[in-house]
Amino acid sequence: MQLIEKYKVYLQLFFVMVIAVSLTTILYAEVLWWNKNKPKKSEVVLTGFKTDLGKLVSVDQVVTKENANYKIDNLITGDDARPLIIEKYLTKYKSPLVPYSKLIFELSQTYGFDYYWIVAIAQQESNLCKKIPENSFNCWGYGIHKKGTLRFENYEIALKSYAEYLKRQYFDKGLNTPELIMKKYCPYSDGSWARGVQQFIDQMESGKF
Repeated sequence: MQLIEKYKVYLQLFFVMVIAVSLTTILYAEVLWWNKNKPKKSEVVLTGFKTDLGKLVSVDQVVTKENANYKIDNLITGDDARPLIIEKYLTKYKSPLVPYSKLIFELSQTYGFDYYWIVAIAQQESNLCKKIPENSFNCWGYGIHKKGTLRFENYEIALKSYAEYLKRQYFDKGLNTPELIMKKYCPYSDGSWARGVQQFIDQMESGKF
């Protein structure tokens, strides 16, 4: 009787070991199958600032694609891309405002208007500060009339003055599109002023420049 009980214990241990080995084998097979068949990552080189997520990223960066979902790693995205866009745009057109890219963005944030206004109007008025009255640092054509020319000591002071002027005289009064701004800023334009400003805004927004 004791012998039967002894063999019964051994038999139970044997079945436990068989079940354990079977489960381990199944788990190992599952791991091998997953490693072999899991979705592969493919690299896509961006050619502009837009991604399928609708966010902005810098050009010449790489995004990994898995299961049709984009994962963006270590890239400047969303709102943080705006200072980079300003800098790249000013650099593209060799503007003397390049060193003030960060300041331009900070001023737009401080006064609560979109990042592109200061740059787009400067592009329309002075080819980004390359065609301005001598020693004026005035890139936006404001305060320039037959009575005289508004001048500043440097670009930093000019930018701070212009940002405050835009907010006070335009955005605070609901003039927040190129067409509405033109009616006061450049009332005798045939519409080309607004079209030009909008074109430069579109370039910055799309990254196509």
